[in-house]
Amino acid sequence: MGHSEIDDVRALLNSKPRPVGWQQRRQRIEEVGSAWPAADDIDREQIDIAGMPGEWSIAPGSDASRALLYFHGGGYCSGSILSHRRLVTEAGRAAKTRTLAVEYRLAPEHPFPAALDDALSAWSFLRKSGIAAEHIAVGGDSAGGGLTVALINRLRDAGERGPGCAWLISPWTDLTLSGATLVTKDAVDPIIHRGYLAELVEAYLPPVMDRRDPRVSPLYADLSGLPPTLIQIGACETLLDDSTRFAAAAGAANVAVTLEIWPDMIHAFPMWNAHLEPGRRALAQAGEFIRRHL
Repeated sequence: MGHSEIDDVRALLNSKPRPVGWQQRRQRIEEVGSAWPAADDIDREQIDIAGMPGEWSIAPGSDASRALLYFHGGGYCSGSILSHRRLVTEAGRAAKTRTLAVEYRLAPEHPFPAALDDALSAWSFLRKSGIAAEHIAVGGDSAGGGLTVALINRLRDAGERGPGCAWLISPWTDLTLSGATLVTKDAVDPIIHRGYLAELVEAYLPPVMDRRDPRVSPLYADLSGLPPTLIQIGACETLLDDSTRFAAAAGAANVAVTLEIWPDMIHAFPMWNAHLEPGRRALAQAGEFIRRHL
């Protein structure tokens, strides 16, 4: 079942021509990501966090005293609350928590450190809302996964208590683009290719910035003190090495890390959970992981 369904997702992606320009790219990820909208029983509330759009969501029976803070993917240059709404809201249902999705500022209009500063603002908002740090899970896909780790490390370095756990989907952890699977998986990945990633790096990072800087490439960070971390990645991803190497580095730093590699799956595959049975199973396992650690 999962294999034929992923073929349908691939067909959906291939039916949308690759756009040119940032605005068209942003429109495409919203069109593809919102092909299956949030379920009717999800309660949503739009909020403003010091000028940054945010959205609370909660499924029936969820615990409002616990929260999943989620950072969308899109290479730091695209993605939105709309594009990732189905993923975020169903993750909250699985975890039995309310969720907070935010629209951090995007490059190239707002290069580093805008996204990381906005991530910290979202965290501070949650804490000021009265939610204990250990009752917050932080998660994200692709660039949002890298942003998740960067935020947690920033909290640690500032001497602040971090979240109860971290959840990374297809995380982009190495902006030096040194992973071998960028080449070996190129033919089977319908979304992420090295040339595209190189454009994103140029847009996001100031020209003089070291691409190994741990604030943007958490693969090279001191990972000690990370909370229990779940990584979910598809076997058909050019970013597979970004996950396997990060998991090894985190494990070597004495982090409790769980790495799941899903056969036949593509980049950020839980986004298609409405149509993709493995996506639903991945969310169920992520939800159980979050509940256990919050």
